[in-house]
Amino acid sequence: MGGSGAAAGKSVGGERAHNLRVPLPEPRPFLDTFRANLKETFFPDDPFRAVVRERGAGRRAAAALRYFFPFLEWAPAYRLGTFKSDLISGITIASLAIPQGISYAKLANLPPILGLYSSFVPPLVYAMMGSSRDLAVGTVAVASLLIGSMLGREVPAAENPALYLHLAFTATFFAGVFQASLGLLRLGFIVDFLSHAAIVGFMGGAATVVCLQQLKGMLGLEHFTTSTDLVSVMRSVFSQTHQWRWESVVLGSGFLFFLLITRYFSKRQPRLFWISAAAPLTSVILGSLLVYFTKAENHGIQVIGYLKKGLNPISLTNLDFTPPYMMLAVKTGIITGVIALAEGIAVGRSFAMFKNYHIDGNKEMIAIGTMNILGSFTSCYLTTGPFSRSAVNYNAGCKTAMSNVVMSLAVMITLLFLTPLFHYTPLVVLSAIIMSAMLGLIDFPAAVHLWHVDKVDFCVCAGAYLGVVFGSVEMGLIVAVAISVLRVLLFVARPRTTVLGNVPDTAIYRRMDQYTTARRVPGVLVLRVDSPIYFANSSYLRERISRWIDDEEERTNAKGETGVQYVVLDMGAVGSIDTSGTSMLDELKKNLDRRGIQLVLANPGTEIMKKLDSSKVLELIGHEWIFPTVGEAVSECDFMLHSHKPAKSKPLKLQWS
Repeated sequence: MGGSGAAAGKSVGGERAHNLRVPLPEPRPFLDTFRANLKETFFPDDPFRAVVRERGAGRRAAAALRYFFPFLEWAPAYRLGTFKSDLISGITIASLAIPQGISYAKLANLPPILGLYSSFVPPLVYAMMGSSRDLAVGTVAVASLLIGSMLGREVPAAENPALYLHLAFTATFFAGVFQASLGLLRLGFIVDFLSHAAIVGFMGGAATVVCLQQLKGMLGLEHFTTSTDLVSVMRSVFSQTHQWRWESVVLGSGFLFFLLITRYFSKRQPRLFWISAAAPLTSVILGSLLVYFTKAENHGIQVIGYLKKGLNPISLTNLDFTPPYMMLAVKTGIITGVIALAEGIAVGRSFAMFKNYHIDGNKEMIAIGTMNILGSFTSCYLTTGPFSRSAVNYNAGCKTAMSNVVMSLAVMITLLFLTPLFHYTPLVVLSAIIMSAMLGLIDFPAAVHLWHVDKVDFCVCAGAYLGVVFGSVEMGLIVAVAISVLRVLLFVARPRTTVLGNVPDTAIYRRMDQYTTARRVPGVLVLRVDSPIYFANSSYLRERISRWIDDEEERTNAKGETGVQYVVLDMGAVGSIDTSGTSMLDELKKNLDRRGIQLVLANPGTEIMKKLDSSKVLELIGHEWIFPTVGEAVSECDFMLHSHKPAKSKPLKLQWS
């Protein structure tokens, strides 16, 4: 009996759904729905489909290894012709990585040799685990500045260099753990809260701050402020005018001009990219020779000094997990890790788009996180995929991640045999290298484009820039994220609602503020809601719809036209609805019934129909007032008006307790 009753109930429900203009979806078990939503949230790209398709435990294990170690996909088919391209690319980016690595380590207040260490181990790890063919791994200026400013505020590098070095390794470890965890837990969408506008402003502000910090080297100053804001830097610069050294100014300006002019020629002639790529190493060689033969270090030109030969020493025992500094390392690691991820993934996706292949953002997070974890064990500090180095790698014609291996081997040779040659490298040349690289990150055309396209996005960009330049790098990051999140919340809490009108001689309804030829249908108000209906916006939507109706009533009364008899809500853009949303429609229906107005829904989706049916709102509105299109809904309302039939609004049923 129970089985036949259930079957009969299902038959009746199916017949009812069949007779509706907008059919109700077949009921699904809660666990099936939950599983589907969970998969769509965390696994939208179905990353393990290649593993599942394989038959047999061994083949599936091999497919899983290929997923986590992408080099297993391209390595078996690697050819000599491909290696030639990667060899040229690897040597080219090594010529850029060596001087940049030394420069950025100085920017982080770390020993210069760490910049070379960080260009040896992490690229090898990424070559095995990374999915980008074009990303060239290494240290970056912004993350280096962040480490220097955040750690240096609590533990000055000059006063306690050993503790500062240990905290830099520890921060790198926590950055790697955070990055890899985001990838493993499929939480990569968190990085997306750094919008394009926020990144443009933040990177521009950070580049400005980095350039200002290089005034110490360019002017030959020995003492300089540890603050990064514009006011503090300018105060430090102009309070020491008597210590400016003309030798440093001349030497630094000359090399900066040389670096900028080579970049200009490389941009004008992309085939000459190697000129700009080789310019930093050329500057280091020329500067070292100039200092060596002129004995310039005796005349106030500061040099790098002794660099230790040999490969990376193990630093696992140097990680500091004891209070009170562990939380400082955690905070520094998380903030720098987010910045490094945002830059690395954005750069990787950009070049993947140029070459028409796909990279998995979560897989990239695992790769970048793992290389930073292992890097922290081998005397490396934070690394990612910098744009300048990756652009050179791309222009040099790289084919696979083998170019990172070639670069790593070139750095290894440098560590083993060539480090004494950098003894006479002037610090002012390193400052010029950093400044030339940072000037390319200040993207004025992008800011102008934001102003013309979206003023709010421009405000996000300007807020991030000003926060970095006049506050601190951390403050700029907080401002950028806060404004971006606030904008998202405003979009959700204050969704757009618009009046639709009929395009003449068609059954199409479009926005009247956009289509000037669209016309109202007398007695019918058509409104479109352009967002999901949630608890955050349900009250606003109820009030906004009521205000639309009041405005329409005033307009029709003033012109002596037919008043509003039907309100048609176009639900096509309403992707989902929660219980607050269904309650809002319930209240709206009752309010309109009191005013003698019929509520009509057009084009509700599957989830909307299911929620409205479960909450009995569908029954309250009436199945006959649910339509698949706006055109059909308005045609029915117009027919009812011209046939002088009442709207059949159902009377309210009062329940007394």
